Amino acid sequence: MPNNNQAGKRENARVPRHIAIILDGNGRWARKRGLPRTAGHAVGAETFRKIATYCRDIGVEYLTVYAFSTENWKRPEGEVAAIMKLLGKYLQEAIDTMERDHIRMKVLGGLEELSPELRAMVRKTDEISQRYEGFQANICLNYGGRDEILRAARRYAADYAEGRADADLTEEGFSEYLYSAGIPDPDLLIRPGGEVRISNFLLWQCAYAEFYFTDVLWPDFGPEELDKAIAVFNSRDRRYGGVK
Repeated sequence: MPNNNQAGKRENARVPRHIAIILDGNGRWARKRGLPRTAGHAVGAETFRKIATYCRDIGVEYLTVYAFSTENWKRPEGEVAAIMKLLGKYLQEAIDTMERDHIRMKVLGGLEELSPELRAMVRKTDEISQRYEGFQANICLNYGGRDEILRAARRYAADYAEGRADADLTEEGFSEYLYSAGIPDPDLLIRPGGEVRISNFLLWQCAYAEFYFTDVLWPDFGPEELDKAIAVFNSRDRRYGGVK
């Protein structure tokens, strides 16, 4: 739970309803310590657990993290295998604790490239999540923003061709074809690790998100760093293209 000092800092602050984070810097964190990149991913997974719990405790409704992109399959085979093993470990732990903690989880991305075991775990987390309301963690896995939009366009085209959709397509209607259907757009996008780009992440959904970049590597990104990002978010004047 947040301590009194942290609670005081946010007393008059708006807590974003939906925070998105690009989990960047695991490999560099490990390399600086003379460790294999896989060690960085393991610590990064624990950081995600801590940040997700903290977000839930301070009133964030949705946390979406970029865990593995459609481009990450290009990484060394051993590193990809280690990431998938970590994912399986995390999903199993989530299945074991979601009902106890009443936490929802959703995996966003192309699941067809995952192993049958991982797909079965994802289906189980979906099943458990449907029983509860409250905080939801979304994990973007085998995800790419352009790929998501293309898939959505193809699904709409198929529905239109078969008479299930009409030609008057709106932004709201198109959003229902995205992986994130039913999830509000992010208010705040955070990228640790020192890079200043969004790397094909939530391209449609982040049209009006506030961006926050920091040099802190993801394994070192704790609650105090999240508080800094929220403070910057609260300093922004969100006009959505209008004038106040």
